[in-house]
Amino acid sequence: MRYDKNHALIETSIPGLPPPHSGKVRDLYDLGDTLLLVATDRISAFDVIMPNGIPDKGKVLNGLSVFWFSLFKDIPNHLITADVEAYPACLQCVKEDLRGRSMLVKKVKIIPFECIVRGYLTGSGWKEYQKSRTVNGQPLREGYQNGSKLDRVLFTPSTKAELGDHDMPVTPQELEAALGAELAGALERASVGCYKVAADYAAENGVIIADTKFEFGRDTDGSLVLSDEVLTPDSSRFWPQALYKVGSNPPSLDKQFVRDWLDSVAFNHQPPAPVLPDDVVAKTREKYLEAYQTLTHQKLA
Repeated sequence: MRYDKNHALIETSIPGLPPPHSGKVRDLYDLGDTLLLVATDRISAFDVIMPNGIPDKGKVLNGLSVFWFSLFKDIPNHLITADVEAYPACLQCVKEDLRGRSMLVKKVKIIPFECIVRGYLTGSGWKEYQKSRTVNGQPLREGYQNGSKLDRVLFTPSTKAELGDHDMPVTPQELEAALGAELAGALERASVGCYKVAADYAAENGVIIADTKFEFGRDTDGSLVLSDEVLTPDSSRFWPQALYKVGSNPPSLDKQFVRDWLDSVAFNHQPPAPVLPDDVVAKTREKYLEAYQTLTHQKLA
């Protein structure tokens, strides 16, 4: 395992196992019948991985995903256990490194589309709306402002790009053409359903979920399975209700702080990224911890 100077986990390795398949944040180990997902403390912005990490970020992502999996009763998920004491013997030598930031999951065939759901108009959706009064090609009424709550929750899928590439938006019609009407419809219903459950819960706890993205797979029976991370600060925009007002984006409980700093130093959105200063690391860690504690009512172990 490799940690940076702030004790953020940057790279993982497990004695006796082949190197993992590494994404922007997660390292994936194939254990034969199951997979081990490890949430590192790496952070990416504009599809570029930063050279240093955010301490405890991986634990926040992992803990929130486990929390949301337990809240969604109507759709199966890929989680087997997040208890390191129940992991296979081959993992016990690194169980303290894995504790709180990993999960043992079922193998599923991942559907290669990001299932993005929007409850509020912001980000790329707001930019498109300003130009064409559409989001992912779906027409919207006049009169929305930046940060407005949408009249209805929108399903705005995108491609699932390989590391280093950019996801590209697709219309629901294009998703249906790629996957068939039955599967595309199931993805939309499951995504919007999960979003509404989570948004209602978060609202009761002072947080607005402006948008989020889900990933799904299919198990050996062909059933739809909620996979990867769920409703984390990496995959969602969390806004404190107390700071929300239409017309602007409130300071969010996610990595927007990092994006803003990168823009302030004129980062060109191409690797290599600059090293994040200690104050940016500390402030970002605070936002991730605040999201976790506000939504789960627990302190990070």
